[in-house]
Amino acid sequence: MSNKNRKVATLGGGCFWCTEAVFQEVKGVEQVISGYAGGNAPGKPTYREICSGLTGHAEVIQITYNETVISYQDLIVIFMTTHDPTTLNRQGADKGTQYRSVIYYHNETQQKIAAEVLKQIQSYYDDKIVTEITPLAIFYEATQEHQDFYKNNNGQGYCTFVIEPKLAKLRKLHSDKLK
Repeated sequence: MSNKNRKVATLGGGCFWCTEAVFQEVKGVEQVISGYAGGNAPGKPTYREICSGLTGHAEVIQITYNETVISYQDLIVIFMTTHDPTTLNRQGADKGTQYRSVIYYHNETQQKIAAEVLKQIQSYYDDKIVTEITPLAIFYEATQEHQDFYKNNNGQGYCTFVIEPKLAKLRKLHSDKLK
């Protein structure tokens, strides 16, 4: 893929293990990296610090994708329909600001597309969408043990009970966008 067609999106939809697993299945996605963004602690935060909720960071994924295969708009639609964007600082049993629903945009075009998708998709939900749309200041990559978590641990209970239902929803709603 040429660098011209390679783009980056940064999204937080609760636990990064879930969103990572979803986007690793999408056609045109070249790489998904779990990490953190949006906080105010000095230096690179640790997973333990993030989990405390005191740093202000969100668990996010950074997606490198080929825009000739999948559009940013399609990525946002997939994101918005494979997690609950109506629960503030929570996804399922995961509670805290680190699990907030957030779209970190890299440029004004991404900001506009994200806002338009959220506006269009609101009717899909009974409750108000609370997903933040915020400029990305800095992205911190999580440690290796947090990368490819589902691929490396799909027999674990969390994977079976939390990630697999999200993957089933992805397959049901977006089968035409999958690898």
